[in-house]
Amino acid sequence: MDRPPSDLARLNGLIVAVGNARDRAAFRELFDHFAPRVKGYLMRLGAGNAVAEDLAQEAMLTLWRKAALFDPEKASASTWIFTIARNLRIDAIRKERRPQIDANDPTLLPEAERQADETIDWAQAEDRLKLALAQLPREQAQIIELSFLADKPHSAIAAELGLPLGTVKSRIRLAMTRLRAALGDGP
Repeated sequence: MDRPPSDLARLNGLIVAVGNARDRAAFRELFDHFAPRVKGYLMRLGAGNAVAEDLAQEAMLTLWRKAALFDPEKASASTWIFTIARNLRIDAIRKERRPQIDANDPTLLPEAERQADETIDWAQAEDRLKLALAQLPREQAQIIELSFLADKPHSAIAAELGLPLGTVKSRIRLAMTRLRAALGDGP
């Protein structure tokens, strides 16, 4: 049911009065007219009573803050206010669908500190590895550093060093055999 043109002009004029002069009486009249209608509209969109009430209040607050942006040439007062309410509802739905961060998620928890004996064991293992790497021929050590420390794929190492891919793989295999023997992890 369409409103008579005079009613539309009156509502438009009220928003303009709020935007231009922060007219509280005009806002009160707009609030009394639109707040219950906006709440009902939001409930028809699927919002629960409490959410619809909150969103209607927020829509009216937005009207107060942004009334100066209202252009009666572009839209009527009701179109403008109901668009604000619809957008607030969409934002609320998006917020509901965003996963909440679980503070107890193991991937978000910091790593437990190592015990003193574990720290010593790690340091000793690191020293043994450095010593074993130092005993490798330079061409094998270089490829091990690029592969494991720089995390480069074998093809990138081959391109960087100007070597055939088979040579890179062969040197890695030979180096790993020597490292295992030096560290006591195999033949």
